[in-house]
Amino acid sequence: MKKSRVLSVAVGAAVALGFSAGALATDGYQLIGIGQYAMGMAGAVVAAPDDPLSAAMSNPAGLAFLTPQAAFSAEIFNPVRKTNLGNGEIGSHSNVYGIPAIGWVAPAFAKNWVFGGGVYGTSGLGVNYLQNTPYGTAQAYSSISFMQMAPSVGWKVNNRLAVGASLNIAAEQGSFQQTFTQYTNFGGAIPFTVPVTGGLNLSTPSWAYGVGATLGVLYKVNDMVTVGATYKSPIMFTPMTWQAGPQNLGGGLTGQAGQYSGHLNYPQQVALGLAIRPIPQWLISVEGQWINWRATMNTFKIYGPWAGTSYVGLPMHWSNQWVANIGTQYDVNNWLQVRGGYTYGSNPISNADTASNLIFPAVVENALTVGATQKLGMGWKLTEAYMHAFANTITGPVGTAPFGPQAPSATLSENSFGLQVGYDF
Repeated sequence: MKKSRVLSVAVGAAVALGFSAGALATDGYQLIGIGQYAMGMAGAVVAAPDDPLSAAMSNPAGLAFLTPQAAFSAEIFNPVRKTNLGNGEIGSHSNVYGIPAIGWVAPAFAKNWVFGGGVYGTSGLGVNYLQNTPYGTAQAYSSISFMQMAPSVGWKVNNRLAVGASLNIAAEQGSFQQTFTQYTNFGGAIPFTVPVTGGLNLSTPSWAYGVGATLGVLYKVNDMVTVGATYKSPIMFTPMTWQAGPQNLGGGLTGQAGQYSGHLNYPQQVALGLAIRPIPQWLISVEGQWINWRATMNTFKIYGPWAGTSYVGLPMHWSNQWVANIGTQYDVNNWLQVRGGYTYGSNPISNADTASNLIFPAVVENALTVGATQKLGMGWKLTEAYMHAFANTITGPVGTAPFGPQAPSATLSENSFGLQVGYDF
């Protein structure tokens, strides 16, 4: 099916997820870790979960080895996004977002069984671009939210082996807009194909709900070595629906006022981890992860009252992603732990597909993290973490930008600082 360039660039807003409308992502549009312990370890916690948040999100089997406790995390996330829509590079507004999370673990219905879980935001995207070009005004906006509740159980089979499972109950919210309005006094030809006034406008927020599962295993080989593995099923969502006005995407592709809808599922993923303690107070944890983005981010179909067709397929063309994490922690004394880590995630978006992902710049690859925990006494502990994801840019071929003659590009870097309060019962 023929698609206009304005439609191609708009797809990014339709397929992002997040608890806040920010580029809450290092691994595609997924946070590298939930909670400040996991963040400080650069997400390398499948074999070394240490609090309810890192266990419920990364490996629920780890809950079985935890004492009863609760944790609350608050994170300030600062993504810096830039794009070139064809007429010079511009930045996105609204670059600061909040990410809360809460988790717990407690004894369950039988010996060696525990119940736990968490409520948190795990991923997402949001941009807000407004540019006056020589031909008219371009507006690109997205606000996508993803939040998850994960009631979990863990079973300590023996002193070395634990298994666990989480029920992932999720909600996603999305609204997006990619429109162009030509100046009324502009009388010349413009070097791209868009309607004089129109585009894709699904700006009314819509909610969808989904469910999936996580299965985990943790095995302590000996006092020095622990291995862990998890499988996360896809989260299957109900469709997002928008009550919208007429759509005019150019090239004769139009839609009447009415209801538009689209499914966006969360991808399945597999993670394997190895944790080593060369000495009792020193932990080294490494992890490899595979995320099946291609199954959910290849083409996004928007159904509705389109002229001559029941849906428009938006081409994202994401590749599956491989992620490598390494984190280390050192117990300085009885009350202080320090940690740091590095993560690399292959970029799922190719340069050739830049124009289709300009307002979905999930392109960072490398990040460093640092963190610390202070045990304050009487069961209380305080954990902090900082992450910096280094800037990465993708650039598409000349002539594919939506609103001008220059080559399209997307750039993203990230900073995050979080504070977590924990209490051991």
